[in-house]
Amino acid sequence: MLGYISAPGRGVTDRVLAELAGGLGAAGWSLAGVVQTNRETTQDRPCDMDLHIIGQAHQVRISQNLGPHANGCRLDAHGLETAVGLVAAALHRNPALLILNKFGKAEAEGRGFRSIIGQALAQGIPVLTAVRPPNLDAFLTFADGMADPLPAKLDALQVWCCEQTGLCGPTVAAAQIIR
Repeated sequence: MLGYISAPGRGVTDRVLAELAGGLGAAGWSLAGVVQTNRETTQDRPCDMDLHIIGQAHQVRISQNLGPHANGCRLDAHGLETAVGLVAAALHRNPALLILNKFGKAEAEGRGFRSIIGQALAQGIPVLTAVRPPNLDAFLTFADGMADPLPAKLDALQVWCCEQTGLCGPTVAAAQIIR
C-alpha cells in the first residue's frame, strides 16, 4: 500500500502527482496530502517551492530566499512542518488515498512527512509519493520491502490507485474515472 515514482527531469514527478490528485479529486475521491508547485524567479536564484494542501485552500511556502548565488539548503523547516500538521489533521477524515510530493532529505533524516506515511499505512490508507535517487536507499530502508516502484505515468498510477483503494470496481476502468 506504499507506491513511489521516480522520474528524471526537474518537476516531472510534481506535475504527474498534481495531475493525478486533480483528476481523482474531481472524480470525488477523498484525498489527503500535498503536491508541490515551483515558481520560477530570477536567474540568480532558484525557484520558490510551495506545497498545495490537497482538498484545502492552503498553500505553504517551503523554500526560503537565501540571497543571490547561495548554495545552502533552501528548505524552510517551519513551512514544511506547517504542511505536515495540516496533512496530519486531514488524516482524521480517513481519506481513501494519501499523496505526498516526495520522500526527500527531511524524511530520510526522520523528519518531514515520515511519521505521516507511517500513520496513514497504520490506518490502512494507501500512500503514493515520489523519491529522487539520492534518497532512494533511505526510502527503501524505511519501507522495509513494502514499497511498489511505479512508472511516472498517469494511467499506471490511476490503475494502482484503483487497485489499492478498491474505489473503481471491477467494471469501471481507471481511465473512465479520470479524464
